[in-house]
Amino acid sequence: MSQSAASHLSPAFPRRAAWGTAGALRAWQAEALERYLGEDRRDFLAVATPGAGKTTFALRVAAELLSKGEITGVTVVAPTEHLKTQWADAAGRVGIHLDPRFSNTTAVTSRDYDGVAVTYAQVASRPAVHESRTRAERTLVILDEIHHGGDNKSWGDAIRQAFEPAVRRLALTGTPFRSDTNPIPFVGYEYGDDGILRSASDYTYGYAEALRDGVVRPVLFMAYGGAMRWRTRAGDEVAARLGEPMTKDITAQAWRTALDPKGEWVPSVLAAADKRLTEVRRHVEDAGAMVIASNQTHARAYARVLTEITGEKPTVVLSDDGGASERIEQFAAGTSRWLVAVRMVSEGVDVPRLCVGVYATSTSTPLFFAQAVGRFVRARRRGETASVFLPSVPVVLAHAGNMEEQRDHALDRPEAAEDEAPLWSEEEGMLAAANRSESASDDLEGSFEALESDAHFDHVLYDKQQFGLHAETGSDDEGDYLGLPGLLEPDQVSALLTEHQSKQSRRTSRQRPAEQPVSAHRALAAQRKELNKLVSAYASKTGAPHANVHMDLRRACGGPELAQASSEQVTERIERIRRWFVGRR
Repeated sequence: MSQSAASHLSPAFPRRAAWGTAGALRAWQAEALERYLGEDRRDFLAVATPGAGKTTFALRVAAELLSKGEITGVTVVAPTEHLKTQWADAAGRVGIHLDPRFSNTTAVTSRDYDGVAVTYAQVASRPAVHESRTRAERTLVILDEIHHGGDNKSWGDAIRQAFEPAVRRLALTGTPFRSDTNPIPFVGYEYGDDGILRSASDYTYGYAEALRDGVVRPVLFMAYGGAMRWRTRAGDEVAARLGEPMTKDITAQAWRTALDPKGEWVPSVLAAADKRLTEVRRHVEDAGAMVIASNQTHARAYARVLTEITGEKPTVVLSDDGGASERIEQFAAGTSRWLVAVRMVSEGVDVPRLCVGVYATSTSTPLFFAQAVGRFVRARRRGETASVFLPSVPVVLAHAGNMEEQRDHALDRPEAAEDEAPLWSEEEGMLAAANRSESASDDLEGSFEALESDAHFDHVLYDKQQFGLHAETGSDDEGDYLGLPGLLEPDQVSALLTEHQSKQSRRTSRQRPAEQPVSAHRALAAQRKELNKLVSAYASKTGAPHANVHMDLRRACGGPELAQASSEQVTERIERIRRWFVGRR
């Protein structure tokens, strides 16, 4: 470390006499602050749902400790470069000045600063530099989104080395769970009744509580399925409907087909989301929307689609660089409609005017999903609602349905033998399966060609309840849901959705005549017609003559020619050819 750096880091460096108090606190922030100051602990883990105001709480802690002289410096560790600047700006508003441009190379910062804001990657690359800074002052280290400290073993070791000398460490996260079992530095773990070590928070404020208090917006999840068709690496064409029961691999490929920008699924869903945004902006004039893409190629393509839909070029953020940070800031401060991003805007980035989102990514971990949805829930005034459009994929719908549930980071999950029941909870098993699904779908990159897709509105998911779409009502129901006002309390959202569902039921009952007995010959004729349509489609796909397909079905299922087959035999052939469509490789 240079002499100038060392002199700056001396405890004798004069500090301001007083620091701000970060403004009025919400009830949970005041309660958490009281607990923090009352327990006088070196390490403290605060878990608060995205959008609840963790930054404000942490800055009040820092202001209190600075004013009492318990600390003389502050270090904030954040996941991304953009968040360093965001922390520095927030701290500056309450009189705490952080240097977000601190460099490992020079290790020098101005006397104007009370501390620095750095990234986890920055600490991991030169832990000794940050250890020296920590030892030189009585330091409070604020570890934002601390779960990143377990990203890999070397990161965890570096963070421990750099901040072990700190007099205080305040860890923050909105998502304390991880998909692996890497321990998170400075987080305590306790054994549960099932014998599994789980992270133990010192204060927790969940989404359900924040929703009740009006701190976050209620989220409506708009699920879209549709017909997908793609070609496998072997050259076979496969067709399936997103949203219907399928194997894991078929689901992954149908999902990727839906996200292909050349199909119709993405343009249709983006058009619906933009329509919802227009409705929200009747009540929230500066409301914005964001689509999260799987990769840069898709992001650029989605931006072109949005330009065609809206006539306005969206803001595109593709990487964590200085230009990207500026674009995020400009979008946050402006009134333009759409932001397109890949990953960096999914965590911690504060754009309160985001009210509408499109989850157009194949990333399926619960941590990423929770952080992504967290970008849309921050409430500015009571009654604002958020709408997130997503594919009808079981893993994603499960995450949406579990928004209100609290999860902890579990270590040493026991491995169950194949003939034994799992030893951890059903929910943990589901999360593990979700993460395996993401790996499986990642392996499919380049192994198939998306051919065509369309979008079909399936249902709205809110507060674990599905407000479904009756087939007889058509797309009018989608219009009902997209027309929901932009300002509603949670109980009003539930009541309005229930009213929509009741209207659908009444309309459907009026449209559907009383069921009449159907004669056997008409029922059998309908079955034969359905089978013939399937045979025709299969013959077209394979190039085989219709007669040959019928012969193959007879060999597989048995029975006479179609004209003499019974209803049961025709049904068996229908089921068999459907399996051929899905299972043909």
